[in-house]
Formats: sequence, structure tokens, C-alpha cells
Amino acid sequence: MKFSIADLWRPTGRVDRKTYALIGLVGFAIKHNLDRAVATYGFHRGWGLFSYWVPVRDVVRVTQLPREEARFLATMLVLALPFVWVGVVLTIKRLRSADLPPALVGLFFLPFLNLLFFLALSVVPERPEHAAAKVSGVSLLSRIVPRSKLGSAAVSVLLTATIGLGLSSLGVQALHSYGWGLFVALPFMMGFAAAALYGLHQPRSLGACLQVSCLSVALMGGAMLGFAIEGVLCLAMAIPIALPLAAIGGACGYLAQRRPRFQAGAPAYLSALLLLVPGVQVTEHMLVPTPQVFVVRSSIDIHAGPQEVWKQVVAFSEIAPPKEWLFRSGIAYPIRAEIQGTGPGAERHCVFSTGPFVEPIEVWDEPRLLKFSVSASPPPMEEWSPYAHIEPPHLHGFLVSEGGQFLLAPLADGGTRLEGTTWYQHGLWPEAYWRIWSDAIIHRIHMRVLMHIRDQVERKPS
Repeated sequence: MKFSIADLWRPTGRVDRKTYALIGLVGFAIKHNLDRAVATYGFHRGWGLFSYWVPVRDVVRVTQLPREEARFLATMLVLALPFVWVGVVLTIKRLRSADLPPALVGLFFLPFLNLLFFLALSVVPERPEHAAAKVSGVSLLSRIVPRSKLGSAAVSVLLTATIGLGLSSLGVQALHSYGWGLFVALPFMMGFAAAALYGLHQPRSLGACLQVSCLSVALMGGAMLGFAIEGVLCLAMAIPIALPLAAIGGACGYLAQRRPRFQAGAPAYLSALLLLVPGVQVTEHMLVPTPQVFVVRSSIDIHAGPQEVWKQVVAFSEIAPPKEWLFRSGIAYPIRAEIQGTGPGAERHCVFSTGPFVEPIEVWDEPRLLKFSVSASPPPMEEWSPYAHIEPPHLHGFLVSEGGQFLLAPLADGGTRLEGTTWYQHGLWPEAYWRIWSDAIIHRIHMRVLMHIRDQVERKPS
């Protein structure tokens, strides 16, 4: 039986028992020595044969892993991925050549049993090909996905949206991860899978593939809203990144579904693609990257001296209800500010529509600088939803204000330039994309306060 290096990556075809056993033993030897080198020289720790079953000790839950242990496990996982893929591909080929059900490939992932499974496949003889042996995962998908254009589109969208809803729930509800897995890997995977399933029986046009890809992500968003997983506002902010990535995935799926070789190995390709999303989500959850501290500054000129402006900065009166669509859509907005005490150590409360910010004063340089930290903060928004109230995890601890200040600078004409500054973090990735939204929101919050202070100071007595 002829076998090439390229066959290590393609799930189609067959492999005999001798080739399977030889590649398995050589692959394990290469992987074990690579793992041992990385563990020894990269992390200064030992690595033996039993480390594959107990990679770290004295840890009951993954969420309790120290940062260094999490980095080590993530590194070992990344190193294992190509070997896992080769192992799965060879096992599928070997099961096919032995005329055994392809579903037995799941035993490859069971500790201890996978060793016995490997030995069994290394001795089971090959069986001749016949019609019954050719019934594979592709035939199962062919039975699920209709041949008609409309039917295949409907099934591909419904199937990928359902899987996407499950994976998004895993990331949001179980792992509390709002990052690359949820906002990048998931829409790309859904777009690719939707286009690939749509063209399973016959190649479809690029435009049609892009349509089913974007529709799949849109349907998943509607399901997240319907099942109270997320609200309208968060979904609206995710659309500008999710739909283009779904379209890119759809374009890749369009190219894949035009290749006959892909159709033969579609189940394996799509299964590997599905594993990508939870793999990224779990890695993010384990590593817990530290968010960067961002700063937003906004300023306004006021026709009054610094002393008059200072009085309003320390504690300003109630602001009229907002007219801006941003705040009316659910984003928290400032209402008034109160002060308890004077000087450093005083406590300022800036009351928002969702609750108060508690701001201990650090610098009281009247009438020049008021600087404060933030010891408690309310949710950043109230989500729109068909339900009375929902509590998605991103409302708590994902947009954190570290502190702020008001700087008053006298102008030559006797007025004052008032500058408001906020230092904050957000636990959303890609950081650069979500910073566009958070910077814009914080700037609008600044301007709501600064314009109110200006109006109060410049108001003439009646």
C-alpha cells in the first residue's frame, strides 16, 4: 500500500497495520522528546511518560491553576495539536482499512484505553473494500443535507447556528471569556462550515456562500437574544467584527467546497474546525491575559475662573435626562456627583444610571487638580432584551475604571480649560477593536459632565 507524507494530513484513503504501527511509534518518540525538551529547557521541570496523564499536580480545577502552570499547559497543548491531527487522520484511515466504524476514533482520546486501542489497530488485518465499507461520515452528512439549493442552505444555516450557540454559551456562561475565541474564531468557523455544508453535494456560487455564512451568524445572534444570553446592545457592537469574519470564513468555505477531495473528508475537516473554537476559548480562560490600561482625555473651555469651576467639579448638580441615542440605548450615564469631606481622603460619589462610582480622593489641589481612584463601580450598561432583566457576565468586571481626574487650567481671557481624564481597563479581545467602542463611550460620558459643568457655571442669575 503506497503512503506519502501528504497522506498524514488527509483523512481520505486507507493505511495498513504495519504503516500505522510504525508511524505511531515514531511519532510518539518524536513528540515525547520534543515535550521533554520544552519542559526541561523552557519551564525547568521534569517530564516523563506518566506526565501525559498527570501534567500538573495538586490542582483540583483548571480555574485554580497558577499563571505559570497555565502557560505550561497551554504550550504543551499547542505542541500536541499537529500530532493529535495526524493521530486522528491515521486512526480514521486504519479503521476504514479494517472495515470498522469510523466513530471508534473517539477512543483515541480516552486515557489508557487509547494504548489498547492502538495495539488492537496495529494487529487487526486489512479487509477488502466493498460497498458497505464505503458508508462513512460523508454519507451521513449527505443524508442530513438536502441536495436542493434552498434545502441545503436552510440546513447549513440552522446546523451551524445551533453549534455556534452552544460554543458561544460555553465561552460566555461557563468560561466567562470574551475574546478571540468568541469574536474571531467562532464567526470564522461558522462562516466556513455554513459554506462548506451548503456546497456539500455540488459547488455553489461565492455570493450564495457568503449569504449563508452571514445568515448563520445573524441567526445565532438572534438565538443569543432569545435565550437571554446577550442583549441587543452588545450584539450590535459585535456585528462589525463578526459579519466580516463570517464572510471571510464563507469565502474559504467556498474555495474548499469546490475541491472533490474536501467533500470526501468533510466530516474530519469540519470536526477539526469545530475543535478550534473551544480550544481557543479554553486557552484564553487558562492564560487570563492582563488587560492594558487605556486613557481617555476630553476638554472644554468655560467662560469663568478656575475657582468657580472647581465648585462644580467637586460636586455637580443633577443633569437632565439624556437625549443622545447612545445613553438612551442602555449605556450607563452620569446623573450627579456628591462629596463627603474635603481634601485627600474625602469620598466622592459619581451617581450613574446604573449605580454610583465610589471615588476616594487622592489629590485635592484647589482650584487646579482633583484626582481620585475608583473603589467600586456599577455595571457599564443596562442591556436591551425581550426579558425584564438579564445579567450577561460582561456587565461585571469587564470594563473597569481605575481612576480619573479633573485638571483646571486658567486661560488668558480669564476663562478655564477643564480637562477630564479616565484610566480604565476592559477584558475584551481583540483589544484594539473593543477600545474603539469603549473610548467613544467614555468620551461621551466626559462631555456630558463637562458640558453640564460649563452650563452651570456660565448660567447668569435670573
